[in-house]
Formats: sequence, C-alpha cells, structure tokens
Amino acid sequence: MQSVNHSSRLLGFAFLLQAVTSLVSGAVFLKPLLVADDINATMTKIADNPLLLRASIFGDVITAIGIVFLGAVLLVCLRQQHETFAFIAFGLYIFEAGLLAASRVAAFSLLRISETFVTSGQPAALQASATVTLETMNFGYTLHMLPFCVGGMLFYYLLYKANLVPRLMTLWGLVTIPPMLIGTLLVIAGNTAPTYLYIPYIPFEFVIGLWILVRGIKHHAALNQPQVAVTTIDMNKPSRLTGNI
Repeated sequence: MQSVNHSSRLLGFAFLLQAVTSLVSGAVFLKPLLVADDINATMTKIADNPLLLRASIFGDVITAIGIVFLGAVLLVCLRQQHETFAFIAFGLYIFEAGLLAASRVAAFSLLRISETFVTSGQPAALQASATVTLETMNFGYTLHMLPFCVGGMLFYYLLYKANLVPRLMTLWGLVTIPPMLIGTLLVIAGNTAPTYLYIPYIPFEFVIGLWILVRGIKHHAALNQPQVAVTTIDMNKPSRLTGNI
C-alpha cells in the first residue's frame, strides 16, 4: 500500500509539472515576444528581451523532461492493464518530448538572428531567415502534439480501465484529445485550426493532477482479480515512503 500511496503523489505531481511549465513557457515567456504578421517587431522584441526567450526555451526543456517523467509514472501505474499499450504510449511520450526539445533549437537560432538584426541596423536580408526560423520553431511545436495525442489516448484508455480516478474525469481526457488531434493535423496540412478544438482539454491536466494529489488514487489489492474490493488511498496517512514532492 505504501508504494501505491507514493505513486499517487508522483502521478499527481507529474501531471502538474509538465502542465505548469508548458503554460508558463508559452503563455508567460514566449507569447509577449511574438507580434502577429510582423517579423521585424518580433525580432526587435526578442532582441530587447532575450531573457524571456531563454526562459521559454528552458521552460520547454523542463516540460520535455516532465513529459518523460509523466509517461514513466503512468507506465508503472497502468502496465498491468495492458502492457503493450502502456509501453507504446510511453514510447510516444518519449518521442513527443524529443520533438519538443528539438524545436527549441530553432528558438535559440531566432534569438541570435534577432540580436544580429538589431545590432546591424535591421537589414532586410535577415527578415526572411527569421521568418523561416520562426515557422520552423512553430511547426516543430505543432508536430510534437501528434505523438502526445495518440499516446495520451492510449494512457487515458488504460486509466479509464484501471479506474484509479473517477471514470468521468478520465473520459474528459479521452473525449477532448481527438479534437486536438484534428486541429494538429489541420495545422500540419497548412490550415488554421480553431481555438475551440484545444480549449476543452487545457484544464484537464491541472484538474486531474490536483485531484490525485488531494484525493489519491484507487487501488485494487490484486489487479488481476477484478472482484476484489477497491479501497481509496488516504494520502494523509504517514508513511516512510511518502514525502513532500
């Protein structure tokens, strides 16, 4: 029971870690630097605020680490439900993290181009380079959503099957990922994806992470015997394996 209690804390923390770092790196650090349809203004803002872009890059690297961490904890918790699906989902999470980290190389290149653009008198020749670099950065970020969507659906299916958290909450994740997959495919195909395809999922990872941290997860005494009663883990019980994350 102690290991399950510890796993519940790790799982809740893992959901929150990558959700918070992703939100902060994108909405707080990166978004204020980007001016729609004006690459010159974007480069000027980046050159004037290089620490914001560096913080965004660092935040996305932490997010990538958090994605792998979340996948590993989900694998441990759910592999008994369907080991093949669990390992495939974990592999997709690793792939997602790799794509996200790789896309930040273009962000660093954009920083250097922007600094050169400002210090050298804003030459027009750098505008095309900056535009291509920004598009590469955005495309890499969009691309990393593909393995997440497929891996997330596999993990949430196993989470629903395991009944570790209320199934209605797991359904929230399962139902809201397919619209994001559609939106991602639209963007990759060169179209614009409506924001409403992404909005329903955004709060999910925060809600499920907080729920697991506060309420714990349900645990079958023997996962291979469905008739065994389910007990709810009390995360307030002292345990030598439990500590504050």
